Amino acid sequence: MLNSFKLSLQYILPKLWLTRLAGWGASKRAGWLTKLVIDLFVKYYKVDMTEAQKPDTASYRTFNDFFVRPLRDDVRPLNTDPNILVMPADGVISQLGRIEEEKILQAKGHNYSLEALLAGNYLMADKFRNGTFVTTYLSPRDYHRVHMPCNGILREMIYVPGDLFSVNHLTAQNVPNLFARNERVICLFDTEFGPMAQILVGATIVGSIETVWAGTITPPREGIIKRWTWPEGEHEGSVALLKGQEMGRFKLGSTVINFGAPGIVELLAALASLARAYGGQ
Repeated sequence: MLNSFKLSLQYILPKLWLTRLAGWGASKRAGWLTKLVIDLFVKYYKVDMTEAQKPDTASYRTFNDFFVRPLRDDVRPLNTDPNILVMPADGVISQLGRIEEEKILQAKGHNYSLEALLAGNYLMADKFRNGTFVTTYLSPRDYHRVHMPCNGILREMIYVPGDLFSVNHLTAQNVPNLFARNERVICLFDTEFGPMAQILVGATIVGSIETVWAGTITPPREGIIKRWTWPEGEHEGSVALLKGQEMGRFKLGSTVINFGAPGIVELLAALASLARAYGGQ
């Protein structure tokens, strides 16, 4: 009964306005009130502030500053094995596996379309048919910066407007085509493992999605698909990122989906659905 009520709210509530309000409030400096909100958030979600570079909540001027807090350098050691692609973020692996031609597993009994997720870009979709995918859910308590699984050269970025459903276990099981419906930023890289896509999916009250090369991608929310391209690595204006380097962040956060090329990227047996994941490992 409670789950049905929560799902009904997903369709009834004005998600865009709630998201705008949350983004506005999270960016404001409010002194003691900001600290109070952060303290309540830390207590409710059991955020481990000992991992943060600045563990004192009074040191954050806004809630956004707190939410994208950097971690200490020693808490997420990077796996430097050149044959291993590391996890891009802290969170829970909600699903993983092989892309079955066009189908990606969202939850048990629910699939969504590769091409739909990529905004109808069939040329990009062709790069990943029968490849691998990993979907990582970032809960409110998690570190919300997203990093590179391997060295990569940025080739393309697409902003796709969409819904702002909450992204969690309940909605993944009950909202059809959840990730292909929500707002998202698709980033395509050339890597030594072939093409790799890293997709940042928005959700209710995700006030902003940012990348290190372009800054804030959303807002504004203009309702149109936007596409940017970059040259190959040896040309002027190219963007090269190293394994473990930050590539983006959520201000209030959601989900990261990774695609690997077919026949090249294999999933380790240790990875499992609903397993805890840590960036850089």
